[in-house]
Amino acid sequence: MFQWKPEYGVDHSEIDSQHKRLFQLADELGTAMAQGQGKAAMGTTLASLIDYTKRHFAAEEQLMQMHAYPEYAEHKKQHDDLTARVVDLQKGFAVGRTCLSVEVLQFLKDWLVNHIGKRDQKIAAHLKSNAA
Repeated sequence: MFQWKPEYGVDHSEIDSQHKRLFQLADELGTAMAQGQGKAAMGTTLASLIDYTKRHFAAEEQLMQMHAYPEYAEHKKQHDDLTARVVDLQKGFAVGRTCLSVEVLQFLKDWLVNHIGKRDQKIAAHLKSNAA
């Protein structure tokens, strides 16, 4: 369900590696759900996502600042919003909300496809134009 595609790459090995790990975490959850183990995997997956996204976003934000990315403030706000959403999902899971696995999968798909697949590509274009 969540497969890394080369076109998601931003030509920065650390960021691409981190993005691949985010895809892997999402895929692990999707696989667990398909095997009827979604609820059991949810707590661990959400905790991993929160921890990993914080580290990833910090690295990506540092890269944007180093290269004077003109849309930094807007992109950072998106990161903050995504982090808040994952924390909200984790809180919902902790209080026993039903159908959370499907909600998380939909959120992850949107995030991975739209944020990494589209918005982070703007960073890649900026990095390439500044490298020339």
